[in-house]
Amino acid sequence: QVQLVESGGGLVQPGGSLRLSCAASGSIFSINAMGWYRQAPGVQRELVAVITGGDSTNYADSVKGRFTISRDNAKNTVYLQMNSLKPDDTAVYYCNADLVRRVGGVYGKYEYWGQGTQVTVSS
Repeated sequence: QVQLVESGGGLVQPGGSLRLSCAASGSIFSINAMGWYRQAPGVQRELVAVITGGDSTNYADSVKGRFTISRDNAKNTVYLQMNSLKPDDTAVYYCNADLVRRVGGVYGKYEYWGQGTQVTVSS
């Protein structure tokens, strides 16, 4: 089994910073891409940022220049550095991993989600 454990959420004032972490553990052969999504109340879950195994990155337009995604392959961990936070960034942030596992002797692609961590930007 695979688990994604997130940490780093909390309450921050507008203009402040937070750093989210997500560590993947369990029976993992390799990780292709890891990313962060967010969901505010009454809104569809949206992509925030994603990083591939080759360290290519992609960001939502709303966070470009403010958020930075990075990963530590040795630790199977992805980070999201969030600067210049705005009230509109308030949401539950979810970690996502696209990875390869060997199950029953067969290699296959699997997708996993973390449990979510709340980020609240408010004065």
